Amino acid sequence: MKAVLPDSRIPRKWYNILPDLPEPLEPPLDPETDGPIEPEKLLRIFAAELVKQEMSNERYVEIPKKVRELYAKIGRPTPLFRATNLEKALDTPAKVYFKYEGATVTGSHKINTALAQAYYAKEEGIERLVTETGAGQWGTALSLAGALLGLKVRVYMARASYQQKPYRKTIMRLYGAEIYPSPSDRTEIGRKFLAENPNHPGGLGIAISEAIEDVLGDEKARYALGSVLNHVLMHQTVIGLEAKEQMKEFEEPDVIIGCVGGGSNFAGLAYPFVKDVLDGRADYEFIAVEPRAVPSMTRGVYKYDFGDSGGYTPKMKMHTLGHTYYVPPIHAGGLRYHGLAPTLSVLINHRIVKPVAYHQTEVFRAAELFARTEGIVPAPESAHAIKGAIDRALKAKEEGKEEVILFNLSGHGFLDLRGYEDHLDGKLEDYEPEHFPALEG
Repeated sequence: MKAVLPDSRIPRKWYNILPDLPEPLEPPLDPETDGPIEPEKLLRIFAAELVKQEMSNERYVEIPKKVRELYAKIGRPTPLFRATNLEKALDTPAKVYFKYEGATVTGSHKINTALAQAYYAKEEGIERLVTETGAGQWGTALSLAGALLGLKVRVYMARASYQQKPYRKTIMRLYGAEIYPSPSDRTEIGRKFLAENPNHPGGLGIAISEAIEDVLGDEKARYALGSVLNHVLMHQTVIGLEAKEQMKEFEEPDVIIGCVGGGSNFAGLAYPFVKDVLDGRADYEFIAVEPRAVPSMTRGVYKYDFGDSGGYTPKMKMHTLGHTYYVPPIHAGGLRYHGLAPTLSVLINHRIVKPVAYHQTEVFRAAELFARTEGIVPAPESAHAIKGAIDRALKAKEEGKEEVILFNLSGHGFLDLRGYEDHLDGKLEDYEPEHFPALEG
C-alpha cells in the first residue's frame, strides 16, 4: 500500500514554525559581545536570502519555481508506504506508515534544503559553497545541488564517517565536489584538534568550524548548513506537507516519529502536523529519537552554546551536551552532533515533543527486521525512527490499541554497509558516556 502524488502537488510554499511557537525564540548571540547578533555579521557567512528566512515571521514562504522544478527532477513528491509486512511480523493492531525520503536521487531528505540554499547562493553571485557532513548524506546532497546550479562545493566530512563510508566520498567527487576528512590540516582549528589527537574521529561540530574558517578566507564563498537553523528546517517541511496530503488517502496518524541529530528530518515531517496541535485542531503525539551516545535531548542542558566545536558560530539557546563534547564514533554519523535545533528545543521544553534514546545495537536489530520485512535497507540514522516505531507498535499490541503510526524514513543505507556488516558479525559497540561538558560548566 502506498500513496504517490504527481509533480503538480509539490508544495508551493514552505511552512515556517517561528510565528506559531509557544514562546518566542531566544535570539542568537554575538560571541564577541554576548548581545544579540547583528544580521550584517551573518551575511559574511550565509547567503542574504537565508539570513532573511532565518529571522522571518512569515508563516509560509514561497518556494521559487526553479527550486520546485529541481524538486521534481530529484524525485519529489516522495512516496508514502504502509509497512504491512512489519505489522504482521510484530503481530500488532497498530498501522505503521512511513514517508520514504530515500527515494530521492541522493538517497535522503537532505537534498530538499541543499537545492534551496544553492539556488539562493547562485542568485546572489556566490561562486563556492563550503559545508560539513557527518554520514555524508548532506555533503552528497549539496554536491549535487552545486553541480545542478553551477557552484563549486567543498565538504569537510567527520573523519570517523570518512573512514567508515568510503563510497560517500566517491559520489561527492563524481558530483564535482572537493572533500576532506575533518579534522583536517587545511584549517587552524583542524590542526588544533589533530595536534591533540592525530586519530581524532571528528564530528559535526569540528567540521562546521573548519567550513566556516574556510569561508571567512574567501569573499566569493558562503557556508551552507545541513540542519539546526530555522531556514534549514523550514525547507524540509515539504516532507510533512506532502505527507499530510498522502495520509488523507488512508487515515489520520496518532503518533509521528523521526530521528534527531540537529533536527531537520524530524522537523520536516513533524512541523506541519505540529502546527495543527498548536492551533488546537489536532492531538498528535510526537516522538523524537536520538542515540544514547549523543543524548542532547534526553540528557543535555538548555542553555546558550556554540553550534560548532571551535566557537566560530553565534551562540544559540538550545539543548546541548557542550560544544567540546567528544562524540563517540557510532555508525549513525548524521546524529553525531552535540546540540539541537532551537525551535525543536522549545517544543521539547513545552512537552509537545517527547524525546527517547536508544543504543546503536538495538537500532541495528530494528533495521535488520525492517529490511527483512519491507525490503528497504535504512540509513543507521533513519533506523532510530524505525526502532521508535517498532516499540510504539509493540506498546499498542500490549494495550490492544489500533494506533496509527507515521515515521520518516529519512534515507537509505546502501552506503552504510560497513555498519551492517559489523552488526551481523556481532562487532558493534554501544557507547553511553557519563560526562558531558554542558553538565560540568
